[in-house]
Amino acid sequence: MFKTRFTEAFGVKHPIVLGGMQNVGRAELIAAAANAGVLGFLTALTHATPEGLEKEIARTRDLTDQPFGVNITMLPTLNPPPYGEFRRVIIEAGIKFVETAGNRPHEFIEEFRRHGVKVIHKCTAVRHAISAEKAGVDAISIDGFECAGHPGEDDVPGLVLIPAAADKISVPLLASGGFADGRGLVAALALGADGINMGTRFCATKEAPVHEAFKRAIVANDERGTELIFRSYRNTARVAKNSVSQTVVAMEREGRPFSDVASLVSGARAREALAEGDIDAGIWTAGLAQGLIHDIPSVADLVARILREGRGAVGRLDNALVSASGE
Repeated sequence: MFKTRFTEAFGVKHPIVLGGMQNVGRAELIAAAANAGVLGFLTALTHATPEGLEKEIARTRDLTDQPFGVNITMLPTLNPPPYGEFRRVIIEAGIKFVETAGNRPHEFIEEFRRHGVKVIHKCTAVRHAISAEKAGVDAISIDGFECAGHPGEDDVPGLVLIPAAADKISVPLLASGGFADGRGLVAALALGADGINMGTRFCATKEAPVHEAFKRAIVANDERGTELIFRSYRNTARVAKNSVSQTVVAMEREGRPFSDVASLVSGARAREALAEGDIDAGIWTAGLAQGLIHDIPSVADLVARILREGRGAVGRLDNALVSASGE
């Protein structure tokens, strides 16, 4: 076992988090993670209404008696979701862990903390992590350039971003972006993190509510199997490389406005693709960790393997240290 500031502060067995993923963070996956000793997050905005989230929380509790949380992401949009109502559902349901992401969640942090809810805030830059700590969050998830979804606009990979953040903040730190195995866990701990936050790796598990075609595509892809879209709109997103994402990149290079690509990247189109198993019908998020994913295990088997690999990695480091000392 690995005991860190994160496991002690959040009362979870292992320093591994299953971060919020739109349309993927559902009861069956989150309960499997909780039962394996991982802190998983349902994704609030997967649901069209706060009532939908309320039912999903209840469904998760039917599947596990272990702790889990809810992710709520605040991004600029013309028609914002009823964030306040989602927040009310989380508090009234007695959820004790929330993962926030997006624009300045200060109001949310204050309200959650008043109700004894611990908050992990996802950041893509050290300056944002410092700001979030000042706002009162209980932990930071720092997302390197390797991550799926939105890596920010600074393009700083984890090897630099993680220790840079560890040098500046005092709350527990989770490393996110490019993690898929026990070697990554030990590397993150060596860089100053207190655990890892994984998304893409958990998508390729038996319990993930994702069509089998997408799971097989993740296994088949290597570390080159992503595209960076929305770069010209200063809202970079890392998604799987397919015909749609390549078309979007080409249109951006032509200087086309977002309105020209909007229909290609719509959430409705992506949800339909996920349901039908057509990997080329819409965009879907995936990180560079695809290059480290070679099978589709159960969540329990994956977590056990990561811990086993982690112990092996520590052993190799011990052997290297002895050799270097000449003893």
